[in-house]
Amino acid sequence: MMPETASAVPHFGEEPPLVVGGGAGTIFFSHCNLHCVYCQNHQISRAGIGSPVSPEELASKMIELQASGCGNIEPVSPTHYLPGLLEALAVAVERGLNLPVVYNTNGYENSETLDLLDGIVDIFLPDLKYASDEAALKYSDVPDYVENARSAIRKMYSQVGDLIVDEEGRATKGLILRLLVLPDDISGTRDNLRWIRENLPQTVTISLMSQYAPQYKASDYPSLDRRITQDEYDRVIDFAWDLGLENAYIQELESQDSGIPDFCSDRPFSWD
Repeated sequence: MMPETASAVPHFGEEPPLVVGGGAGTIFFSHCNLHCVYCQNHQISRAGIGSPVSPEELASKMIELQASGCGNIEPVSPTHYLPGLLEALAVAVERGLNLPVVYNTNGYENSETLDLLDGIVDIFLPDLKYASDEAALKYSDVPDYVENARSAIRKMYSQVGDLIVDEEGRATKGLILRLLVLPDDISGTRDNLRWIRENLPQTVTISLMSQYAPQYKASDYPSLDRRITQDEYDRVIDFAWDLGLENAYIQELESQDSGIPDFCSDRPFSWD
């Protein structure tokens, strides 16, 4: 299957070590293996905005991002196009690509996929969306999310380890584990933090995300039809600190609006 991409741009809204200098070299792929009712990227994940690209064309996009000063190449939700992505990366390396590869994923991966990525991906950037399979099925239409994602995250960590940054603060290798805080802790973020503390080293880097906004079909679900409050977010931060998970990126709630992309624009993000 030929990959479909919606955007390939320098992106400055990712975690700090991913955007040092010229931003992250994000490549947004169309479609997704989850069907999140609140997806902020629904224009591409559900509506299918994007165009087919050959592996050679995709490699050219990577080389262009490198030439623009990006500090990495970050495929976003690429798993369903993995053969084309791997072929493109091989072509790009032959053409001089020498940036770290950041694999941005919703966490719903299997062991065989991760085996293929071993030695190719430098930085894993997975989500851990839920601590309950019931919530995952209701809000993302996916079964057995919790064990699949947790198993995948353990394997990702075994491949790349703790986050490593260079003298300029730029990420070169490692894991950054994202947790999006949902209203009323629908995401089970505190349960997931407890799992992280019990199953990964205390030195693991996490990203506590406050940017949830009721997008796409969220208004159909009363529990999701609002932003999170400062108190909800602060309780998650305090819980992480109490567990000793101090390698954490946090956000200002004021960042909620600026993080919503418009993939009908050549520059989907307001800060880019």
